[in-house]
Amino acid sequence: YLKKEPINELQVMLVCLHISVPAPPVNVSVTQLRAHSAMVTWNVPQGDTVIGYAISQQRQDGLMQRSIREVNTSSRWCVLWDLDEDTHYSVQVQSVGPHGDSPPSRAVHFRTLERTDHYPAGPAMEGLGMTPQLETGELLIITTVLLLWAAVIALFCRQYDIIKDNDSNGTKEKAKRPLVRATSSYYNLHRASSSISIIRV
Repeated sequence: YLKKEPINELQVMLVCLHISVPAPPVNVSVTQLRAHSAMVTWNVPQGDTVIGYAISQQRQDGLMQRSIREVNTSSRWCVLWDLDEDTHYSVQVQSVGPHGDSPPSRAVHFRTLERTDHYPAGPAMEGLGMTPQLETGELLIITTVLLLWAAVIALFCRQYDIIKDNDSNGTKEKAKRPLVRATSSYYNLHRASSSISIIRV
């Protein structure tokens, strides 16, 4: 028969930690590519408890490697800054769990643009999903907001002019009425005094 070996506490802890580690992130992609920046996005498998992420960024020529780690966050994206233009990079993402990090995701390769480059019409390589309409959409939103503000200001100025004109006309009418009454009173008083003088004669 088979001999059973005793299991110590260290083995039990290692098994528990292995079970608690989340799975690697999926759907890792690089978007909004620029000459000196790029955005990494990913998804977390359903059911995993994730409290942060860790990103490993490396130039393909091996001259530079950078690690980014964030905890106590539910973000599923990260912007990579200070990249070199027209340079090939690879990036991997790990999920940070309460008891450890997940294995790294598959490596995604991308190339930064040159300063004179325009946004490409489609994805240039694996894991790259470009959105060239983003700048046009932002410009359209800004233009619409400015036009709405201009319309509101024009409407306010128009209403203000109407109110000002009405107040001015009302003030003029009020200023004229006492003069008419005073003239009428003076005329009536003059007639009354004249009548009294005639009666005395």
